[in-house]
Amino acid sequence: MKRKDFLFSTLPAAAILPEMINGYSVKALNQNSPLVQALMQGLTLTDHVLVIIQLSGGNDGLNMVIPISDYSNYYNARTNIAIPQNRILTLAGVSGTGIHPAMTGLQSLFSDGKAKVVQSVGYPQPNFSHFRATDIWMSASNSNQDVYSGWAGRYLNYEYPNFPTDYPNADMPDPLAIQIGSTTTLTTQGPSVNMGMSITNPTTFYNLITGVTDPAPNTPAGKELKFIRTINQQTQKYATVIKNAANAVTQQSTYPTNNTLADQLKIVARLIKGGLRTRIYMTSIGGFDTHSVQVNTTDTATGAHATLLGRVSDAIKAFQDDLKFLQVEDRVVGLTYSEFGRRIKSNSSTGTDHGSAAPMFLFGSKIDPGMLGTNPTIPANANVNDNVPMQYDFRSVYATILQNWFCLDKTVVDGLFPSGINAQLQNLPILKSGACNSTPPPPPTSGARLVWNSPATFSNSTVVYFKTQGGHTLLQIFDTLGRLVTTLIDKDYNAAMQDQVSFNAERLPTGIYYARLQNGISQTVWPMLKVRD
Repeated sequence: MKRKDFLFSTLPAAAILPEMINGYSVKALNQNSPLVQALMQGLTLTDHVLVIIQLSGGNDGLNMVIPISDYSNYYNARTNIAIPQNRILTLAGVSGTGIHPAMTGLQSLFSDGKAKVVQSVGYPQPNFSHFRATDIWMSASNSNQDVYSGWAGRYLNYEYPNFPTDYPNADMPDPLAIQIGSTTTLTTQGPSVNMGMSITNPTTFYNLITGVTDPAPNTPAGKELKFIRTINQQTQKYATVIKNAANAVTQQSTYPTNNTLADQLKIVARLIKGGLRTRIYMTSIGGFDTHSVQVNTTDTATGAHATLLGRVSDAIKAFQDDLKFLQVEDRVVGLTYSEFGRRIKSNSSTGTDHGSAAPMFLFGSKIDPGMLGTNPTIPANANVNDNVPMQYDFRSVYATILQNWFCLDKTVVDGLFPSGINAQLQNLPILKSGACNSTPPPPPTSGARLVWNSPATFSNSTVVYFKTQGGHTLLQIFDTLGRLVTTLIDKDYNAAMQDQVSFNAERLPTGIYYARLQNGISQTVWPMLKVRD
């Protein structure tokens, strides 16, 4: 299925067009589905936040992170775009490797112990199509797999069952994920629905918090458009909490001007400090498809690519400084990625063509600083087909964040990746020891849940607890394919009460199972995880 066809087939009609709230353009990426939308309810208590920065277009990693120790081969492979050795910025705690001279902001974060570079990140059998490669990075699939959910969407689906039904609620009143930018992202697509929302641009964000409404055009359809906007103002669930979070912050650090990424990150910092419990924010900056005129021929340390890298570096530095100023930096880590890197050898148009592996930056006060990996191997006589070989699988970066930042058990993390990938996952040293420090959640309280199990993770059997309001009560177990495994309860109760029943799963394969409670006109789904002995 083509990317465009998938996006349109998975979104409801109302989500195709921006919803306007006081001039604030939002795409609510939700839809109804008969599939079970729950995995597990909040087994991890954490206030941690991940900020994702997409460098759209395929970033030239070799001119961003430069192999000083192999400079002669680097220079010979790209004489018309190579960065002069005496202009390369050194990194604290890293020898033989430097970064582009435009990236002084990131250099200072390395000096502060708040940044790390992971060398040569990619995946086996890389794809060089922008759309397909982006899908692979967002879904965390193999290059020969079609996966229609995103890695972050599956994670959020695990944490917040039944979304969007009964959301927002007292336990989670805020958006699960927010993307700054109008492009629909696969990253937060859950197994059945998209778990996030999209803010079109910074201008409409500020329209929301200042109460400015975009005027309807003076056309015959103007009244109708104004009416649609008014209805959406009344129905948008998350408008109030976003506005309240933004208005709770009255002062921030200084951000660079004429920098779209900085504009996005400034909003993210404001919402985090303002109290949103949103766990994942996505931002992006484009222009990295540098097939030609990547540098200025008179000074290869300047040009289009240098401008982009400078904006990324300055924006991240300002964001990190702002998080410190707002006293929330220990809650936030960020990463950069691009759908692919560029070839080792430059082309005759002072540019670079689509390649494979490329470096990733991670930043934050809880990041283990320095460099992971070694400089990529560059042949003495590189040709136009030579690519940077992969050292680290990007899925291992995701898995490490899920396990060591969002505090998930490794068994759960493995289950969030497509078939065949979990055996390849590594736990990488990218976060400081103890970065997680999660606290086990309290047991269910009266009225908090209608069905749950204990132990939550089991090997042979577990006890399923449920609350009935009286009348006919049905408790069933389904597998992830939607097949009925067994019926545990199918009877009438004379009064409201709590009851329990044992579920024997000794002969069943490991994986996720769903307890579905139906009582009167209501139903609740609760996921349970069976693991090996």
